Amino acid sequence: MKLKYIVLGFALMSLSSCNHLLDVKPHDFSSGENYYENEGQILRAVNGVYSQLQGLYTSDFFALTEMRADNTNYQFDATDRGAQQREEIDEFLITPSNTYMNTSWTLLFGIVQQANVILSRIEEVPFSDEALKEQYTGEAKFLRAFAHFHLVRLFGEIPLHTEEVANPSDAFTEGKASVEEVYTLIIQDVSEALASLPEAYDENNTGRVTKGAAYTLLGDVYLTRKDYAKAVENFTQVTQLGYALVSDYADCFNPNDKNNEESIFEVQYDASIEAENSNFIFAFGPRNAKLKLVGFTGNLGGSNIPTPSIYDAYEEGDLRRDKSIQLFDDPSNAAYAEAEAFGGKMPFIKKFYHAPYIEDGRANENWPVYRYGHVLLMLAEALNETGSGDPYVYLNQVRKRAGLKAVSGLSKEALRQKIADEQRVEVAFESHRWYQLLRTGQAEQVMNAHGAQEKERLSRLSGASYKIEPYKLLFPIPQREIQVNGIEQNTGW
Repeated sequence: MKLKYIVLGFALMSLSSCNHLLDVKPHDFSSGENYYENEGQILRAVNGVYSQLQGLYTSDFFALTEMRADNTNYQFDATDRGAQQREEIDEFLITPSNTYMNTSWTLLFGIVQQANVILSRIEEVPFSDEALKEQYTGEAKFLRAFAHFHLVRLFGEIPLHTEEVANPSDAFTEGKASVEEVYTLIIQDVSEALASLPEAYDENNTGRVTKGAAYTLLGDVYLTRKDYAKAVENFTQVTQLGYALVSDYADCFNPNDKNNEESIFEVQYDASIEAENSNFIFAFGPRNAKLKLVGFTGNLGGSNIPTPSIYDAYEEGDLRRDKSIQLFDDPSNAAYAEAEAFGGKMPFIKKFYHAPYIEDGRANENWPVYRYGHVLLMLAEALNETGSGDPYVYLNQVRKRAGLKAVSGLSKEALRQKIADEQRVEVAFESHRWYQLLRTGQAEQVMNAHGAQEKERLSRLSGASYKIEPYKLLFPIPQREIQVNGIEQNTGW
């Protein structure tokens, strides 16, 4: 039995005797006024916050974090223009009315609201074990911070709430908070969560956030804020918690090896349970490959298609490329210009392809949010910027697993680029690339160059595509929020 996730504000689920993160069964409707009375109900509420993560990563969030960058584009199909607004995200032609962007905004603020409900009510709930109450509080604070971290990087200044909003008309009355205010809350939330989160859970609670996840998130925040010394401090803590690189890079994504020793935080899915499945290959796979790749008729999504840029970013001999990207070879590819750069073969993300599939649309892969390999590279980046410690120790661990030679003796600037290149391929297609470009100040330069390359090879692109200006490094506030809640639009939009 698994959790069938729905928004907490509309319905709640009743827990079975087991405390597994996903192990609950549907029950009856409970109103917010009389619901939060015991620790079992709080557990179900915390699980409801995790549920929003499932929805986030099976939505079009990838378009904002990978297609927006130079890692992926889309397979253009003139006979089906239903995904045009997703394509506009890729080409920097987005408008404030974009549906896919609005969905991500809604899901992320749903996490914030659900976490706030818990944090506003948990103190009044009696617990037989106070440590468990503190753990649930820490989980809620981590998840609220995680959502805010996405929102502030995507949209900049955003409405900021730290308490439950009981009346929808009160949701955004205070306007937007500054970026500094948002980051202050993020850091406070994660710092407080650290004190109450365990290092690990039993197998019935696998997938809940741990102390390692909190240190990683906090390190990522400090890295983004260019507070490199504190980033080093937090990432170093992660290296002392028993994580390790798995020997085979492909095992990081293998549904038969979920939550392994390299996994720090991953979103849990289960294809054997209806509505608990992921769907990544069905969204990402070549449109014309469905029957041959997954065994069902019709079309795959054709979204998040690897670009020539990412394919060529791997060094010669890098074992990760063939474990990350597969080329679909079929005569039907001739109808798609995206295959021309690959000799008539259509690239797709192999990380999320593990046939066979038991039912159309249902896959079993988890989504890797943070992996130890990524932490090692972020630690190397922070160490290089501080000039203290040895970044090569961590960089070369990752390179060794990839079958590459160790590097040494580079200038600070050359090592900075080497680490950036390594990060790009290590976590390709895992929703980190756009943030990496923003954090390192390379977004405008890289994406203008990428746009020029794309327009040269794809005649369907208009002259207006990929015209990146500084204001476009933030997404616009969704038009619906401006009209309904009076939120001020971001500059330039």
